[in-house]
Amino acid sequence: MNFLVIGSAGFIGSVLCKHLVSLGHKVKGLDNFSTGFESLTKYGSHFQGDFTNEDDLDKIIKSNDPFDCVFHLGGFSQVGESVNFPEKYYKNNVAGTITLLSKITEYNIPYLIFSSSAAVYGNPNQLLIDENHDLNPINPYGRSKLMIERIIEDYCSSFKLKAVALRYFNAAGADSECELGESHEPETHLIPLLLKSALNPKEPVKIYGKDYRTKDGTCIRDFIHVEDLAKAHYLAFDLLLNKDLNKFISINLGSGSGYSIIDVINTANKILNDDEFSVSTKFSKRRHGDPGMLVANIALATKLMNWVPEKSLREIIKHAWAWEKAKFFLKD
Repeated sequence: MNFLVIGSAGFIGSVLCKHLVSLGHKVKGLDNFSTGFESLTKYGSHFQGDFTNEDDLDKIIKSNDPFDCVFHLGGFSQVGESVNFPEKYYKNNVAGTITLLSKITEYNIPYLIFSSSAAVYGNPNQLLIDENHDLNPINPYGRSKLMIERIIEDYCSSFKLKAVALRYFNAAGADSECELGESHEPETHLIPLLLKSALNPKEPVKIYGKDYRTKDGTCIRDFIHVEDLAKAHYLAFDLLLNKDLNKFISINLGSGSGYSIIDVINTANKILNDDEFSVSTKFSKRRHGDPGMLVANIALATKLMNWVPEKSLREIIKHAWAWEKAKFFLKD
C-alpha cells in the first residue's frame, strides 16, 4: 500500500511512519516542521510543506503513485494555547482540513484516518467514556477536533470517501528502540515534563489543581503508549478496507485505565530511583479548560479492530525516560 502521513515529523506521526514501513508499505510524509523535527523523519520519504497549502498538496500527491490512504495527524494541539489564541486553531485545524479534504476528493483518495481527541467530550458525566457520550468540548482545541469530525462525515456522505476518526486520550512514551519520542517546543505534556524536571531540578513541573473530586485531588487521565497508537492507525485502515461499515466512524483510543497525576509521579519516581533521580513538582491552581477526569472505554476499538493496548503505564514511563536521558546526555 501507498500511504501519505500528514504530520510525519511529529511524535505520533514519526512512530506511525516507522510502523507502516515495518509492515512493508510505502510511506510519504508531509510536515512543515513548525512543531515537528527533521530528526524524527527516519522512516519513509518526507516532503517539507503544509497541509493547509493547495500547491504543497498538489506537489506531493502528483509526485507519487496514487495514495491508498491519508493519515491526517497535522494541526495544533495545545489546549492552553487554543484558549488564548482560538483563531489559530480554527484557521489551521479546521480550515486547513477543508483544504486537505478538497484535495483528497479531487484525487480520489479512498480512505482517511483522522487524528481526533478525547477533548471532544469535554467534562465527562461517566467514569468510562464511550463513543456515545455527549460531545461538549470546553476549549477551542476540542471544538476544532469536533468540527473536523463533522466536516469529514459530510465529505464521506457526498464523495467516495471512507474515514475513521481516532479519538486519542493521552499519547505518551517513546519508541521502544529509543529512536523516536516526544520533542515538543515548548513541552506541555505531563510525562516528559516530569522526566525533564528530574534532569533539571531547578525547573519543577506545575501540577494544576489538587482540589478535584478524585482520590487524591489531582486530575485523572488515561495514558496510551505511542506504539499502541501507531498499531491502531493501521488497524483502522484495515477496518475500512476489509469490513462493510458506515462511511464514517469515530473510535476511542486509550488504555481503558485512569491514573491520577500523583499516580504518574509515584510511578515515575520508582523508575527514576534506579538511576538516582526523582521528579521535581509544585502545585498550582486549576488551569482553565481542564476536565477533572478523562478515561476511555475502548470496547469499540477491541470489537471492530481487535485492538488491545499492550503496554502499561510503567512501560510508557520507562521508554520515555530512556528517550529523555538520551537527548539530555547527547546534548551535553
